[in-house]
Amino acid sequence: MIRRTLEKRLRKAAGQFPVVSVTGPRQSGKTTLVRSVFPDYLYISLELPDERRFALEDPRGFLARFKEPVILDEVQRTPDLFSYIQVLVDERPDRTGRFILTGSQNFLLMQSISQSLAGRCAVLHLLPFSLAELMDREPLDLESQTSMNSVPPRFSLEEALHTGFYPRIHDRGIPARDWLPDYHQTYLERDVRNILNVGDMEAFGRFVRLCAGRSGGLLNLSGLGSDCGISHATARRWLSVLEASFIVMLLRPHHDNFGKRQVKSPKLYFLDTGLLCSLLQIESPDHLAHRAERGAVFESFVASELVKNFLHRGHRPALGFWRDSAGHEVDFIVELGNRRIPIEAKSAKTAASDFFDMLHFWGRLAGDDKASATPGVLIYGGDQVFVRAGVRVVPWFAL
Repeated sequence: MIRRTLEKRLRKAAGQFPVVSVTGPRQSGKTTLVRSVFPDYLYISLELPDERRFALEDPRGFLARFKEPVILDEVQRTPDLFSYIQVLVDERPDRTGRFILTGSQNFLLMQSISQSLAGRCAVLHLLPFSLAELMDREPLDLESQTSMNSVPPRFSLEEALHTGFYPRIHDRGIPARDWLPDYHQTYLERDVRNILNVGDMEAFGRFVRLCAGRSGGLLNLSGLGSDCGISHATARRWLSVLEASFIVMLLRPHHDNFGKRQVKSPKLYFLDTGLLCSLLQIESPDHLAHRAERGAVFESFVASELVKNFLHRGHRPALGFWRDSAGHEVDFIVELGNRRIPIEAKSAKTAASDFFDMLHFWGRLAGDDKASATPGVLIYGGDQVFVRAGVRVVPWFAL
Protein backbone atom coordinates (compact mmCIF):
# COMPACT_ATOMS: atom_id res chain seq x y z
CA MET A 1 0.00 0.00 0.00
CA ILE A 2 1.26 3.48 -0.88
CA ARG A 3 1.88 5.47 2.28
CA ARG A 4 -0.04 8.73 2.61
CA THR A 5 1.58 11.93 3.84
CA LEU A 6 -1.56 12.77 5.85
CA GLU A 7 -1.07 9.69 8.07
CA LYS A 8 1.26 11.50 10.47
CA ARG A 9 -1.13 14.42 10.96
CA LEU A 10 -4.10 12.06 11.30
CA ARG A 11 -2.47 10.13 14.14
CA LYS A 12 -1.57 13.35 15.92
CA ALA A 13 -5.09 14.80 15.57
CA ALA A 14 -6.64 11.62 17.00
CA GLY A 15 -4.54 12.13 20.12
CA GLN A 16 -5.70 15.73 20.51
CA PHE A 17 -9.40 15.83 19.56
CA PRO A 18 -12.39 13.65 20.44
CA VAL A 19 -13.53 13.78 16.80
CA VAL A 20 -11.45 13.78 13.62
CA SER A 21 -12.99 14.21 10.17
CA VAL A 22 -11.29 13.33 6.88
CA THR A 23 -12.90 14.79 3.78
CA GLY A 24 -11.96 14.53 0.12
CA PRO A 25 -13.29 13.48 -3.26
CA ARG A 26 -14.76 10.06 -3.81
CA GLN A 27 -12.11 7.39 -4.35
CA SER A 28 -9.28 9.50 -2.90
CA GLY A 29 -8.39 6.80 -0.38
CA LYS A 30 -10.09 8.13 2.78
CA THR A 31 -11.50 4.81 3.94
CA THR A 32 -8.29 2.93 3.19
CA LEU A 33 -6.27 5.49 5.14
CA VAL A 34 -8.38 5.62 8.29
CA ARG A 35 -8.83 1.85 8.45
CA SER A 36 -5.10 1.28 8.10
CA VAL A 37 -4.23 3.91 10.74
CA PHE A 38 -6.93 2.68 13.16
CA PRO A 39 -7.20 -1.08 12.50
CA ASP A 40 -8.76 -1.79 15.93
CA TYR A 41 -11.62 0.67 15.50
CA LEU A 42 -15.11 -0.55 14.68
CA TYR A 43 -16.00 0.43 11.11
CA ILE A 44 -19.51 1.46 10.04
CA SER A 45 -20.37 2.61 6.53
CA LEU A 46 -23.39 4.88 6.33
CA GLU A 47 -23.66 4.05 2.65
CA LEU A 48 -25.36 0.82 3.80
CA PRO A 49 -29.12 1.39 3.78
CA ASP A 50 -29.80 -0.43 7.05
CA GLU A 51 -27.08 1.42 8.98
CA ARG A 52 -28.16 4.76 7.50
CA ARG A 53 -31.81 4.09 8.36
CA PHE A 54 -30.86 3.18 11.95
CA ALA A 55 -28.81 6.37 12.31
CA LEU A 56 -31.58 8.55 10.88
CA GLU A 57 -34.49 7.00 12.77
CA ASP A 58 -32.84 6.34 16.14
CA PRO A 59 -29.57 8.29 16.44
CA ARG A 60 -29.32 7.75 20.20
CA GLY A 61 -29.69 4.00 19.83
CA PHE A 62 -27.30 3.96 16.87
CA LEU A 63 -24.53 5.69 18.83
CA ALA A 64 -25.21 3.76 22.05
CA ARG A 65 -23.84 0.63 20.33
CA PHE A 66 -20.31 2.05 20.28
CA LYS A 67 -18.52 1.65 23.60
CA GLU A 68 -15.17 1.78 21.82
CA PRO A 69 -13.81 4.19 19.18
CA VAL A 70 -15.52 3.97 15.81
CA ILE A 71 -15.01 5.01 12.19
CA LEU A 72 -18.19 6.39 10.61
CA ASP A 73 -17.79 6.43 6.83
CA GLU A 74 -19.71 8.84 4.54
CA VAL A 75 -21.22 10.48 7.61
CA GLN A 76 -22.56 13.46 5.67
CA ARG A 77 -25.47 11.20 4.67
CA THR A 78 -26.80 11.45 8.25
CA PRO A 79 -26.37 15.15 9.16
CA ASP A 80 -28.55 15.00 12.30
CA LEU A 81 -26.07 12.58 13.84
CA PHE A 82 -23.57 15.37 14.52
CA SER A 83 -25.68 16.95 17.27
CA TYR A 84 -25.87 13.63 19.12
CA ILE A 85 -22.11 13.10 18.73
CA GLN A 86 -21.63 16.53 20.27
CA VAL A 87 -23.53 15.51 23.40
CA LEU A 88 -21.45 12.35 23.79
CA VAL A 89 -18.08 14.06 23.42
CA ASP A 90 -19.09 16.87 25.79
CA GLU A 91 -19.86 14.27 28.46
CA ARG A 92 -16.30 12.91 28.16
CA PRO A 93 -14.14 15.63 26.59
CA ASP A 94 -10.97 13.87 27.76
CA ARG A 95 -11.59 10.88 25.45
CA THR A 96 -9.61 11.72 22.32
CA GLY A 97 -9.87 9.85 19.03
CA ARG A 98 -13.35 8.60 19.87
CA PHE A 99 -14.96 9.23 16.49
CA ILE A 100 -13.23 9.20 13.09
CA LEU A 101 -15.56 10.61 10.45
CA THR A 102 -15.12 10.53 6.69
CA GLY A 103 -17.11 12.24 3.97
CA SER A 104 -16.93 13.12 0.29
CA GLN A 105 -19.31 16.09 0.20
CA ASN A 106 -17.32 18.80 1.91
CA PHE A 107 -19.93 21.52 2.21
CA LEU A 108 -22.50 19.19 3.84
CA LEU A 109 -19.90 17.83 6.23
CA MET A 110 -18.39 21.22 7.07
CA GLN A 111 -21.83 22.75 7.66
CA SER A 112 -22.65 20.02 10.16
CA ILE A 113 -19.27 20.31 11.89
CA SER A 114 -19.48 24.10 12.21
CA GLN A 115 -22.97 23.85 13.68
CA SER A 116 -22.37 21.03 16.16
CA LEU A 117 -18.70 20.11 16.55
CA ALA A 118 -16.80 23.40 16.37
CA GLY A 119 -13.76 23.22 18.64
CA ARG A 120 -14.24 19.49 19.17
CA CYS A 121 -13.27 18.21 15.72
CA ALA A 122 -10.03 18.28 13.74
CA VAL A 123 -10.77 18.70 10.03
CA LEU A 124 -8.33 17.09 7.58
CA HIS A 125 -8.50 16.82 3.80
CA LEU A 126 -7.26 13.96 1.62
CA LEU A 127 -6.91 14.44 -2.13
CA PRO A 128 -5.81 11.72 -4.56
CA PHE A 129 -2.16 10.64 -4.48
CA SER A 130 0.46 13.33 -4.65
CA LEU A 131 3.44 12.86 -6.91
CA ALA A 132 5.64 12.58 -3.80
CA GLU A 133 3.46 9.74 -2.47
CA LEU A 134 3.66 7.85 -5.76
CA MET A 135 7.45 8.25 -5.68
CA ASP A 136 7.61 7.17 -2.01
CA ARG A 137 9.34 10.29 -0.72
CA GLU A 138 8.65 13.35 1.35
CA PRO A 139 6.89 16.27 -0.37
CA LEU A 140 8.97 19.19 -1.60
CA ASP A 141 10.01 21.49 1.24
CA LEU A 142 8.74 24.83 -0.04
CA GLU A 143 10.63 26.73 2.66
CA SER A 144 14.02 25.32 1.73
CA GLN A 145 16.13 27.14 -0.80
CA THR A 146 18.13 24.04 -1.67
CA SER A 147 16.16 20.93 -0.75
CA MET A 148 14.53 19.26 -3.75
CA ASN A 149 14.19 15.81 -5.23
CA SER A 150 15.97 15.39 -8.54
CA VAL A 151 15.55 11.65 -9.16
CA PRO A 152 13.29 11.11 -12.20
CA PRO A 153 10.33 8.73 -11.80
CA ARG A 154 9.70 5.65 -13.89
CA PHE A 155 6.97 7.43 -15.85
CA SER A 156 7.04 10.43 -18.17
CA LEU A 157 5.41 13.80 -17.56
CA GLU A 158 2.77 13.09 -20.19
CA GLU A 159 1.96 9.73 -18.62
CA ALA A 160 1.60 11.33 -15.18
CA LEU A 161 -0.67 14.09 -16.45
CA HIS A 162 -2.84 11.81 -18.55
CA THR A 163 -3.20 9.08 -15.92
CA GLY A 164 -3.90 11.39 -12.98
CA PHE A 165 -3.59 10.41 -9.36
CA TYR A 166 -6.72 8.60 -8.19
CA PRO A 167 -5.59 5.66 -6.04
CA ARG A 168 -7.71 2.97 -7.71
CA ILE A 169 -5.98 3.53 -11.04
CA HIS A 170 -2.56 3.01 -9.47
CA ASP A 171 -3.44 0.34 -6.90
CA ARG A 172 -5.24 -1.91 -9.35
CA GLY A 173 -3.52 -1.00 -12.59
CA ILE A 174 -6.78 0.04 -14.27
CA PRO A 175 -6.24 2.06 -17.46
CA ALA A 176 -7.18 5.68 -16.85
CA ARG A 177 -9.14 5.84 -20.10
CA ASP A 178 -11.42 3.08 -18.76
CA TRP A 179 -11.80 4.18 -15.13
CA LEU A 180 -12.08 7.96 -15.35
CA PRO A 181 -15.16 8.19 -17.63
CA ASP A 182 -16.98 5.78 -15.30
CA TYR A 183 -15.92 7.85 -12.28
CA HIS A 184 -17.21 10.99 -13.93
CA GLN A 185 -20.52 9.37 -14.83
CA THR A 186 -20.97 7.96 -11.33
CA TYR A 187 -20.27 11.37 -9.84
CA LEU A 188 -22.86 12.96 -12.11
CA GLU A 189 -25.56 10.38 -11.47
CA ARG A 190 -25.01 10.04 -7.74
CA ASP A 191 -23.57 13.06 -5.99
CA VAL A 192 -25.03 15.79 -8.15
CA ARG A 193 -28.53 14.37 -8.08
CA ASN A 194 -28.28 14.00 -4.29
CA ILE A 195 -26.98 17.51 -3.70
CA LEU A 196 -28.62 19.69 -6.33
CA ASN A 197 -31.48 17.62 -7.66
CA VAL A 198 -30.44 18.65 -11.16
CA GLY A 199 -33.14 17.84 -13.66
CA ASP A 200 -31.10 18.32 -16.83
CA MET A 201 -28.07 16.12 -16.33
CA GLU A 202 -27.02 16.65 -19.93
CA ALA A 203 -26.71 20.39 -19.28
CA PHE A 204 -24.68 19.74 -16.14
CA GLY A 205 -22.37 17.38 -18.01
CA ARG A 206 -21.88 20.08 -20.64
CA PHE A 207 -21.14 22.57 -17.84
CA VAL A 208 -18.41 20.31 -16.40
CA ARG A 209 -16.79 19.91 -19.82
CA LEU A 210 -16.88 23.67 -20.37
CA CYS A 211 -15.17 24.13 -17.00
CA ALA A 212 -12.48 21.69 -18.14
CA GLY A 213 -11.88 23.79 -21.22
CA ARG A 214 -11.32 26.82 -18.98
CA SER A 215 -8.98 25.17 -16.46
CA GLY A 216 -6.07 27.48 -15.74
CA GLY A 217 -7.97 30.58 -16.83
CA LEU A 218 -9.75 33.40 -15.05
CA LEU A 219 -13.26 32.48 -13.99
CA ASN A 220 -16.04 34.19 -15.93
CA LEU A 221 -19.30 32.85 -14.57
CA SER A 222 -21.47 34.91 -16.90
CA GLY A 223 -19.64 33.63 -19.97
CA LEU A 224 -19.63 30.09 -18.62
CA GLY A 225 -23.37 30.19 -17.95
CA SER A 226 -24.11 31.75 -21.33
CA ASP A 227 -22.10 29.13 -23.22
CA CYS A 228 -23.92 26.39 -21.30
CA GLY A 229 -27.37 27.94 -21.68
CA ILE A 230 -27.93 28.46 -17.95
CA SER A 231 -28.23 31.51 -15.71
CA HIS A 232 -25.37 33.14 -13.83
CA ALA A 233 -26.93 32.00 -10.54
CA THR A 234 -27.19 28.40 -11.73
CA ALA A 235 -23.58 28.45 -12.95
CA ARG A 236 -22.46 29.72 -9.54
CA ARG A 237 -24.45 27.01 -7.73
CA TRP A 238 -23.15 24.22 -9.96
CA LEU A 239 -19.57 25.44 -9.63
CA SER A 240 -19.88 25.52 -5.85
CA VAL A 241 -20.80 21.82 -5.90
CA LEU A 242 -17.79 20.97 -8.06
CA GLU A 243 -15.60 22.90 -5.64
CA ALA A 244 -17.12 21.36 -2.52
CA SER A 245 -16.73 17.89 -4.01
CA PHE A 246 -13.01 18.50 -4.66
CA ILE A 247 -13.37 18.28 -8.42
CA VAL A 248 -12.21 21.86 -9.02
CA MET A 249 -10.53 24.57 -6.98
CA LEU A 250 -10.71 28.34 -7.24
CA LEU A 251 -7.37 30.09 -6.77
CA ARG A 252 -7.83 33.59 -5.37
CA PRO A 253 -5.74 36.60 -6.40
CA HIS A 254 -2.88 37.55 -4.12
CA HIS A 255 -3.79 40.68 -2.19
CA ASP A 256 -0.74 42.90 -2.82
CA ASN A 257 -1.35 45.26 -5.74
CA PHE A 258 1.97 47.16 -5.64
CA GLY A 259 0.22 50.33 -6.75
CA LYS A 260 -1.37 48.71 -9.79
CA ARG A 261 -4.89 47.55 -10.52
CA GLN A 262 -5.21 43.83 -9.95
CA VAL A 263 -7.76 41.45 -11.35
CA LYS A 264 -10.28 40.29 -8.76
CA SER A 265 -11.56 37.14 -10.46
CA PRO A 266 -10.23 33.77 -9.24
CA LYS A 267 -8.62 31.21 -11.51
CA LEU A 268 -10.25 27.84 -12.09
CA TYR A 269 -8.29 24.60 -11.83
CA PHE A 270 -9.18 20.92 -11.87
CA LEU A 271 -7.65 19.02 -8.96
CA ASP A 272 -6.83 15.91 -10.98
CA THR A 273 -5.20 16.12 -14.40
CA GLY A 274 -6.34 12.64 -15.38
CA LEU A 275 -9.98 13.63 -14.97
CA LEU A 276 -9.22 16.90 -16.77
CA CYS A 277 -7.68 15.04 -19.72
CA SER A 278 -10.64 12.68 -19.81
CA LEU A 279 -13.09 15.58 -19.97
CA LEU A 280 -10.99 17.23 -22.70
CA GLN A 281 -11.09 13.93 -24.63
CA ILE A 282 -7.31 13.64 -24.66
CA GLU A 283 -6.98 9.99 -25.54
CA SER A 284 -3.36 9.19 -24.68
CA PRO A 285 -0.12 10.66 -23.31
CA ASP A 286 1.13 11.06 -26.89
CA HIS A 287 -2.06 12.90 -27.77
CA LEU A 288 -1.53 15.27 -24.84
CA ALA A 289 1.99 16.12 -26.02
CA HIS A 290 0.54 17.71 -29.17
CA ARG A 291 -2.59 19.35 -27.76
CA ALA A 292 -2.92 23.10 -27.28
CA GLU A 293 -4.24 22.45 -23.75
CA ARG A 294 -0.94 20.89 -22.63
CA GLY A 295 0.18 24.09 -20.87
CA ALA A 296 -3.13 24.48 -19.02
CA VAL A 297 -3.06 20.80 -17.94
CA PHE A 298 0.50 21.22 -16.65
CA GLU A 299 -0.46 24.37 -14.75
CA SER A 300 -3.37 22.49 -13.18
CA PHE A 301 -0.93 19.75 -12.16
CA VAL A 302 1.34 22.26 -10.41
CA ALA A 303 -1.64 23.91 -8.68
CA SER A 304 -2.93 20.55 -7.46
CA GLU A 305 0.49 19.41 -6.19
CA LEU A 306 1.00 22.67 -4.30
CA VAL A 307 -2.42 22.30 -2.66
CA LYS A 308 -1.67 18.67 -1.72
CA ASN A 309 1.65 19.80 -0.24
CA PHE A 310 -0.30 21.88 2.28
CA LEU A 311 -3.42 19.75 2.84
CA HIS A 312 -1.64 16.42 3.26
CA ARG A 313 0.49 17.93 6.01
CA GLY A 314 -2.63 19.22 7.74
CA HIS A 315 -2.17 22.88 6.76
CA ARG A 316 -4.47 25.36 5.08
CA PRO A 317 -3.18 26.18 1.57
CA ALA A 318 -1.47 29.58 1.57
CA LEU A 319 -1.63 29.93 -2.18
CA GLY A 320 -2.75 32.55 -4.66
CA PHE A 321 -1.78 34.12 -7.98
CA TRP A 322 -0.88 37.64 -9.05
CA ARG A 323 -2.09 39.44 -12.16
CA ASP A 324 -2.49 43.13 -12.92
CA SER A 325 -4.76 44.90 -15.38
CA ALA A 326 -1.96 45.14 -17.93
CA GLY A 327 -1.73 41.35 -18.15
CA HIS A 328 1.43 40.80 -16.12
CA GLU A 329 0.94 37.54 -14.24
CA VAL A 330 2.72 35.17 -11.88
CA ASP A 331 1.07 31.75 -11.83
CA PHE A 332 1.36 31.11 -8.08
CA ILE A 333 2.32 33.04 -4.96
CA VAL A 334 3.04 30.82 -1.96
CA GLU A 335 2.94 32.53 1.44
CA LEU A 336 5.14 31.04 4.15
CA GLY A 337 5.00 33.29 7.20
CA ASN A 338 6.50 36.60 6.14
CA ARG A 339 8.00 35.11 2.98
CA ARG A 340 6.33 35.04 -0.40
CA ILE A 341 7.57 32.71 -3.09
CA PRO A 342 6.51 33.46 -6.68
CA ILE A 343 6.26 30.36 -8.87
CA GLU A 344 5.90 30.04 -12.62
CA ALA A 345 4.79 26.80 -14.30
CA LYS A 346 5.93 25.99 -17.85
CA SER A 347 5.37 22.63 -19.51
CA ALA A 348 8.27 22.98 -21.96
CA LYS A 349 11.24 20.68 -21.51
CA THR A 350 13.69 23.51 -22.07
CA ALA A 351 13.73 26.68 -19.97
CA ALA A 352 13.55 29.61 -22.40
CA SER A 353 14.81 33.03 -21.34
CA ASP A 354 11.36 34.64 -21.40
CA PHE A 355 10.09 32.13 -18.79
CA PHE A 356 11.84 34.25 -16.16
CA ASP A 357 10.40 37.63 -17.16
CA MET A 358 7.33 37.65 -14.91
CA LEU A 359 9.28 36.41 -11.87
CA HIS A 360 11.76 39.27 -12.26
CA PHE A 361 8.93 41.75 -12.90
CA TRP A 362 7.14 40.67 -9.71
CA GLY A 363 10.39 40.74 -7.75
CA ARG A 364 11.04 44.35 -8.77
CA LEU A 365 7.53 45.39 -7.75
CA ALA A 366 7.58 43.51 -4.47
CA GLY A 367 10.94 44.85 -3.35
CA ASP A 368 13.56 43.05 -1.30
CA ASP A 369 11.62 43.53 1.94
CA LYS A 370 8.59 41.61 0.66
CA ALA A 371 10.01 39.20 -1.86
CA SER A 372 11.43 35.80 -1.02
CA ALA A 373 15.19 35.35 -0.74
CA THR A 374 15.36 34.58 -4.48
CA PRO A 375 13.30 36.06 -7.33
CA GLY A 376 11.28 32.85 -7.38
CA VAL A 377 10.92 29.33 -8.68
CA LEU A 378 10.33 28.03 -12.19
CA ILE A 379 8.75 24.56 -12.39
CA TYR A 380 9.14 23.17 -15.90
CA GLY A 381 8.72 20.01 -17.93
CA GLY A 382 12.43 19.23 -18.13
CA ASP A 383 14.65 17.12 -15.90
CA GLN A 384 17.45 19.42 -14.69
CA VAL A 385 17.92 21.33 -11.42
CA PHE A 386 19.81 24.60 -11.70
CA VAL A 387 19.76 28.32 -10.92
CA ARG A 388 19.45 30.84 -13.74
CA ALA A 389 19.31 34.60 -13.35
CA GLY A 390 18.75 34.09 -9.63
CA VAL A 391 15.71 31.83 -10.18
CA ARG A 392 15.60 28.24 -8.98
CA VAL A 393 14.64 26.00 -11.88
CA VAL A 394 12.93 22.83 -10.67
CA PRO A 395 11.84 19.80 -12.75
CA TRP A 396 8.20 18.76 -12.57
CA PHE A 397 8.99 15.56 -10.65
CA ALA A 398 10.50 17.51 -7.73
CA LEU A 399 7.06 18.70 -6.56
